[in-house]
Amino acid sequence: MQKPKDVLTTGQVAKICNVAPRTVSKWFDGGQLSGYRIPGSRDRRIPLSQLVSFMRIHGMPLNGLETGTTRVLVLEADGAVDKLIREASSADNGLHVSCTKTAFEAGVAAENVKPSVLVVDVSLPDVRPEQLRRDLRTHAGLEPIKLIATSTAMSDSEGQQMLQAGFDAYLKKPFSARQFLDAVNQVISTSV
Repeated sequence: MQKPKDVLTTGQVAKICNVAPRTVSKWFDGGQLSGYRIPGSRDRRIPLSQLVSFMRIHGMPLNGLETGTTRVLVLEADGAVDKLIREASSADNGLHVSCTKTAFEAGVAAENVKPSVLVVDVSLPDVRPEQLRRDLRTHAGLEPIKLIATSTAMSDSEGQQMLQAGFDAYLKKPFSARQFLDAVNQVISTSV
């Protein structure tokens, strides 16, 4: 497990807080989040102690600080997709991926892992997408989890239905490692 840095960039703070970097800049420029500018530059730096104080004041979960990585939980029964996702995450040091094969395992893992993103194969027999979203949004500590739906048989209209049902993104299988990483980065960069 890597130790968090003592001073962070706005991009690193954005990943930890699951917001866009411009949101962190607004916090900084508005005086809500303390830090300093690099002399001769517009770059901002935020001391870790200041970020922790800010997050506590605003009731934000501190789980992103533990490793400095984005935690992704995957509910996927297809071994080939599981392997692709693991390979994608090992190539991208900013992600820590945990994989499960059933909705029950995913529920238990969500409690322990406290993921920022949950990638769900919505075609699995024990997955009810609307119920899953409702359960996450009403469970203390799991509300901010971003949801990505996946399925082999998903059409664009079904993907749009997932978005209307409260999912943050969708991926049609088969998808590439780059598409997976892009989807994760897209949902974590949107403001909570």
